[in-house]
Amino acid sequence: MSPSLKTVSDEKVLADPEVVSVAQENVYRPEVDTSGVNERKLMWKIDWHTVPWLAFLYFLNSLDRGNIGNAKLYGLESALHITDKQYLIALTVFFFPYALFELPSNLVLKRLRPSRWLAFIMFVWGIATTLHGVAHNYGGLVALRVILGLAEAGLYPGIVYYLSCWYKRTELGTRVAVFFTSATIAGAFSGFLAVAINKMDGIGGKPGWAWIFILEGLFTVCCAVATYFILSDFPDTAKFLSETERVWVIRKLRADMKFSAGGEKFKAKYVKQSLLDWKTWIAMGIYMGFDGPLFAFSLFTPTIINQLGYTSTTANLLSVPVYVWGCIVTVVVGFLGDRLGKRAFINLALFTTGLVGYIILITSRSAPLSYFAVFLAIASIYPTVRESNSVAWVSSNVEGSYKRGATLAMAIGWGNLNGAVSSNIYRAVDKPWYRLGHGIVLAYISIGWICSLAFYFLLKRENARRAAGERDEVIDGVDNKHAREENGHFASVEQAREEKGDQWSGFKYSL
Repeated sequence: MSPSLKTVSDEKVLADPEVVSVAQENVYRPEVDTSGVNERKLMWKIDWHTVPWLAFLYFLNSLDRGNIGNAKLYGLESALHITDKQYLIALTVFFFPYALFELPSNLVLKRLRPSRWLAFIMFVWGIATTLHGVAHNYGGLVALRVILGLAEAGLYPGIVYYLSCWYKRTELGTRVAVFFTSATIAGAFSGFLAVAINKMDGIGGKPGWAWIFILEGLFTVCCAVATYFILSDFPDTAKFLSETERVWVIRKLRADMKFSAGGEKFKAKYVKQSLLDWKTWIAMGIYMGFDGPLFAFSLFTPTIINQLGYTSTTANLLSVPVYVWGCIVTVVVGFLGDRLGKRAFINLALFTTGLVGYIILITSRSAPLSYFAVFLAIASIYPTVRESNSVAWVSSNVEGSYKRGATLAMAIGWGNLNGAVSSNIYRAVDKPWYRLGHGIVLAYISIGWICSLAFYFLLKRENARRAAGERDEVIDGVDNKHAREENGHFASVEQAREEKGDQWSGFKYSL
């Protein structure tokens, strides 16, 4: 391996105006002195302007997506004169647009700005949620679930992609974990909220379950309008940053291999790169391993607890401590992932916990033991594997904001598509123990475990090949005996880095 190629630090290369392209100088600003920036204060400033509001948006997203499970316990099926099979179909149709619209949504978000796009899709899903409360029949419910899935599709991948454009790879996990704790809070809060709102039963001629949708949906509509004014966009345009702070953030991200931190223009080849990258397809398997269980868990937790012998109100309330525990574990795992960096081993440990939990659920005939197993399940699939660890792991190994956005959207979209399967596996005929449903979830988790192991070993092997110089490009003016034409021929290291992204020989994968 040539020292002249491999030992040049990112900061030194990027600080040299000779090698910063004209297209990038307007955002990198090599003439700006950033030595006076207080990193701790600036990161707190960024955190307060991004994470809390995003967490709140995802709280609403999770609340509006899952409140149908709470409404079911208060008579939604009988009021709409639908069967258990029709109810499952209504849950299923949500996932097709929810999965398929994620990739185009992420591309639109980059071009239209997060503040505009996220506010728009929130407004649409808020209206759809509200109209659930005035639905009169099966057809109306199905149509509204399709619209809800279409509108909600863009929020989660959009937020993850957005955060990946603000934070380094070692900073992302904690922020994703903190923002996703809002989903576990929503799961806990939805039980309390459903019990409280159901007391409005009969007001305005509406049943209690209808008011759950109406009140929660109208609140989302109001927050959608506020989002347009509150949410900042990307670092190179953020108004809450000074010019010096903006330059400092962009330089920091580029030094972390995020060369596209500012000024990247859309090219169709970035989407093609994602489609042809083996990491995308294994990531889809990882997401399949926990997204299938995730949606089954969020939609059916109250029902499962209810069928263990508890009343509807008690079942909603007993779901609260489960989600509180999930919230705690989410933050802990996100923190450990960023500090230890061993995301592969964390993934494997968490999937293993999920396997144990669902084995207990399949074999148990004790309500208390089954309730305990639900805690193991949520500590694995709901808050941790997906949100604070796998996202950071996959995102940190994909360079280029458009390619990263496409890869995350494909992985998350495929994972969400499996919700169409898992929303049908807890059938009324299988109550109270739901062995079929638990068995299918167990199979999903096994797939996630295997794909996580494969991802780890393949990334490790690729790092070894790069360290040995097998991926070295031919760089003009650089004497490197390992360089090969088939790896590309470039005028400079920066051109190679910009063109190849995470395929560049100097990019080291995070394990």
